Amino acid sequence: MEKEPDYRFSLANERTFLAWIRTALAVLAGGMLFYQFAARIEPRWLVDAVAIGSSIVGGLVAVAAYCGWCVNQAAMRREQPLPRSLLLPAMAAFSVTVCGVAVLLLLSQA
Repeated sequence: MEKEPDYRFSLANERTFLAWIRTALAVLAGGMLFYQFAARIEPRWLVDAVAIGSSIVGGLVAVAAYCGWCVNQAAMRREQPLPRSLLLPAMAAFSVTVCGVAVLLLLSQA
């Protein structure tokens, strides 16, 4: 049987969702900025791939944030433990990968 969770937990869940949305927008903006400011970096296809990949990941993070909000809200209504999020390790891996590619691109231009 579902019951309405304490509003403080619902608001905390919403704040977490909004933090992930900000992260998604930052990843999207980072991809766009990389594309704009890496105009002289070669190979150009790799710059394009990083920018497109960042844009796609930004969209996926937004979708995953909404799904996580729904799952957490349902778990709170059923008084069950909150599930672990795969967003944290996925974003960490993505960030390390993008930073590594960016460093390699910049070092190859030096």
